[in-house]
Amino acid sequence: MSLFLKPFLPFLLLFIRPLPHKPVFPSWVYELALLAVLLCREAMHHSFEWVKNWSISRTVNFNFPPAMPFRDCGSLQGEVGGEVAESALATMTMLDLPELTIECILEKLSPAELCKMSGVCSYLRERCTSDHLWKRHMKEKWSRVVGEEAWRKWEMQVALRRDFDVGEETGGVRSKGWMGWLGCLWPLSWLKRKMEDGRKPWRILPVDSLISFYQALESGRFYFPAQVYNRENGNAGFLLSCYDAEISYNSRTNKFYARYPPHGKRVPAIEEVTWERVRAPIGTSAHDLHISDCLTELNPGDHIEIQWRRNKKFPFGWWYGVVGHLEVCDRDEHRCCCHASDTIVLEFNHYAPGSRWRRKIINRKEYREDGNEDGFYGGIRKVQKKEEISVWKQFCPAEVQD
Repeated sequence: MSLFLKPFLPFLLLFIRPLPHKPVFPSWVYELALLAVLLCREAMHHSFEWVKNWSISRTVNFNFPPAMPFRDCGSLQGEVGGEVAESALATMTMLDLPELTIECILEKLSPAELCKMSGVCSYLRERCTSDHLWKRHMKEKWSRVVGEEAWRKWEMQVALRRDFDVGEETGGVRSKGWMGWLGCLWPLSWLKRKMEDGRKPWRILPVDSLISFYQALESGRFYFPAQVYNRENGNAGFLLSCYDAEISYNSRTNKFYARYPPHGKRVPAIEEVTWERVRAPIGTSAHDLHISDCLTELNPGDHIEIQWRRNKKFPFGWWYGVVGHLEVCDRDEHRCCCHASDTIVLEFNHYAPGSRWRRKIINRKEYREDGNEDGFYGGIRKVQKKEEISVWKQFCPAEVQD
């Protein structure tokens, strides 16, 4: 190749190395000259590969082996069949398997294994990054903490990043540039290597794919809305409560960083919380009153969550309690009539009897946000799933609070 380019070196150097102070031609002329050199190099590379493959094929097709001595037909067919089978098995790859078999293999792989497999070739990359494979992994790991608000936030980011590369560190936007445009038109190996040698890989994943969302969550780059039980490391003032927070995952510790909204003038510090203390938001904003549509069906023994905040400038948090009996009720399940009364007694049994936080009495038909200098009570939701109830019970303190 070097001998072929040698006669053209003076001409190429004229375009590629202009005079430093007074260029002979405009800059676009030099870029076109460089492009011509690259195209010639690529064409020659593929030409040499074609000649080499053609020579090998001629050797294989026309250099017949010497005639074999006569053998019995049955034994000859058996030996030939065995050799062919061994040769086929030796050269067989995963891509030679049926598509259904490949699909079954990929479904058994972990997320890390799928990512490694996607780097084998373009065919496996397309299969390993398909949404139907990652839907199961998203559900198994993230469904309990990623709710509708997190999905909406991710979709907004996807809409912003669809046609641009977003700088992860600075938050800036940068265009792909003429190198990216040229790489789309001419798949030159040299240009590919130049683009892949950079800090970020050129062949990025589709921004709207599930694998992109999974990797954003796994890497901790994506902060998303969630709710945290017993905020601020189990502060006694937040026992059996659940507050809104922005969280991100820390893969090194398998925990989350939680940032809470400010309470008045005090800005809470970022804390690290475990998976057990995180859940997806239930759908009502921390500054909105939840619509209490379960009051008519509440009976003694039911588990509930009720909104509470210190004053109307603070966000709501959810507090766990149970429906109790009226004072006139003897608590006999056969004679209890509490369910027919308009008065509902809410009990927070982690507080000592006699504490002002122990009981809250509300009206079943005329309930609205109610409060005083001790705080404001908001909407009520009934907790029906056994999983939710068991999560609340595991945070119950061993000793009652005053």
